[in-house]
Amino acid sequence: MSRHFEQAEGLCEQPDAITARYRFTQTMLRIKDPVVSLDFYTRVLGLRLVRKLDFPEMKFSLYFLGCLDDDVAKDIPTDPHARSTWTFGREALLELTHNWGTEDDAAFSYHNGNQEPRGFGHIGFTVPDVYAASERFQQLGVPFVKKPDEGKMMGVAFITDPDGYWIEIVQADMMEKQARAAG
Repeated sequence: MSRHFEQAEGLCEQPDAITARYRFTQTMLRIKDPVVSLDFYTRVLGLRLVRKLDFPEMKFSLYFLGCLDDDVAKDIPTDPHARSTWTFGREALLELTHNWGTEDDAAFSYHNGNQEPRGFGHIGFTVPDVYAASERFQQLGVPFVKKPDEGKMMGVAFITDPDGYWIEIVQADMMEKQARAAG
């Protein structure tokens, strides 16, 4: 029996036992202006800042944000050192990296990975209702790459953050609902 839920070439069936406790903890995006990006991710997408780390000697800061409901948030350690351990042991946080001074350069921007040469594509969020979320994003003036009923993939939206990174907005049960409706 396979350890995977789907089949594809290149899958390893017998990973090194030491990897059993490995966890995917964060995705890092470089940001131009932390004030603008933190507003977007905390106000528009509802994330919470879990940990901020400043590195003055190297002139950069790290901001770790997550989708944390009140039940999870109440158990986060208040001690900064313990909170660092919690942060680096948690799955699926967004790490925003700010190299100091970029916010003062009007011409500065990061490559979003979707222009040539393509590389990085997007990060993703699930929402209870992709259409309601998209209406809210539109009211907030969030730029869209794709609205839910545009293009070939119905029920999926793409918005951009202040640095132009693409964010996929999906409804967890949308593909299942579409497949069941198609028969």
